[in-house]
Amino acid sequence: MSDTFTPKGYQHVTPYFTVKDANQLIDFLKIVFDAQVLNRGMNEHGLITHAEVRIGDTIVELSNGNDRFPPRTNTLHIFVPDTDECYRRALDLGATSLYEPADMPYGERSGGIEDPFGNHWYIATFTGGEGSGYYG
Repeated sequence: MSDTFTPKGYQHVTPYFTVKDANQLIDFLKIVFDAQVLNRGMNEHGLITHAEVRIGDTIVELSNGNDRFPPRTNTLHIFVPDTDECYRRALDLGATSLYEPADMPYGERSGGIEDPFGNHWYIATFTGGEGSGYYG
């Protein structure tokens, strides 16, 4: 069956960040996760009203918070080619460590960070193998 209810290139679930400084978050995502900016709509005050970036195969939407939609935090689990490198880049940009990268019994090498906006990112590379736990 054809999916006619989701725009081409989008996934069924799309993360949306509302933060104090969306331009700063976009810069963070570009450096840490190689995000590609798809669009960036701004108001007359230079604040982002809606932007989209692509990280790997996923579109992430974001905007500056306002009175109606105040900044909030999110938690995401993201798969990357090199957990250690992304973790290091995040710390270099002011993120704080939640836990250092380590090989996990459920088939990942993962580390956790809190970005400068308070969002938590569980950065992982699938390693597979036996004992891959929730990956079956």
